[in-house]
Amino acid sequence: MITPTPLMRLVAGVWGFKTLAVGVELGLFTWLSRTGTATADEVAAEFGLAERPTDMLLAASASLGLLEKAGDGYRNSELAEQFLVEGRPYYFGAQVRYSDLRTYLPWHRIGEALRTDRPLTWDPQVQKSMFDTTDPAMLAQFWDAMYSTSRFTARALAEAYDFGAHRRLLDVGGGAGAFPIELCRRLPDLTATVLDLPHVCERADERIAEAGLGERIGSVAGDFLADPELPGGHDVVLLSMILHDWDEPTNRALLARCHAALPPGGAIVVCELLLDDDRTGPPEAALMGMNMLVETEGGRNYSGAEYATWLADAGFVDVRTVRFDAPGANGAVVGRRG
Repeated sequence: MITPTPLMRLVAGVWGFKTLAVGVELGLFTWLSRTGTATADEVAAEFGLAERPTDMLLAASASLGLLEKAGDGYRNSELAEQFLVEGRPYYFGAQVRYSDLRTYLPWHRIGEALRTDRPLTWDPQVQKSMFDTTDPAMLAQFWDAMYSTSRFTARALAEAYDFGAHRRLLDVGGGAGAFPIELCRRLPDLTATVLDLPHVCERADERIAEAGLGERIGSVAGDFLADPELPGGHDVVLLSMILHDWDEPTNRALLARCHAALPPGGAIVVCELLLDDDRTGPPEAALMGMNMLVETEGGRNYSGAEYATWLADAGFVDVRTVRFDAPGANGAVVGRRG
């Protein structure tokens, strides 16, 4: 018998997210990583909480797979220990914090976005894009969130696609450099360039220096939407979590410039949350598309078939899709300049 229980799970989805977000905000998972196991009384004392809300937070966090019961206490689950402890290589808390502080409240007005076809997190009448802002704290949160999501996504991509066949990577819209850092750590013969806006390159340079890869990864300040040409001298171009921000004509124009920047035999890698060709899922891609309604003017998530068509039209050959599982992408559409 069909029941409304699946609908109730959707209703409760926001409760789960906010439980995760408040745990990250408190620093619960980072603290538990240091202490190991803690009782509810110890948690309450550490964070200045009363008994009732402490019990509810711990029970809810355990139900979500974030904590595990250990005798009379709680400890981090493997998921929380790997991804919600500050300082860990693939810390995901920055993405949680950005979503909580930047996009959660605008999502409450999703009906407005549907009716107006306008973003809710910034004003196109006074800003060129969501990246054009005078709020440095918001920008810092955004780039930390993208770095948080990109590190593990880069690892998954590296296991699905052989970058060992390439020697010099151009990361278009590379943000803080998560993909080049991860890839160059794995491949000692690979060098890379991050192309992004000047203030973003400053952040990338900091991350690259922290990683000790300054001799192999550099940055070039530019605007990949406006510059007539992309930097040359690379044999692979990466567009990761970039094309879903823009409409089809913008993306086709960018892919044409990528083709022009590559030598014969050079490769392009489009790494994204890909929709199924019939546009019925998967949920992570379809819901990210809804998030583009909240955050962009023309962005949406596209299918692998759409990207393949655009790449072929731009002149790429041997176009194929590789699949993997990561927070920022579920696959990559790759092609070669003939």
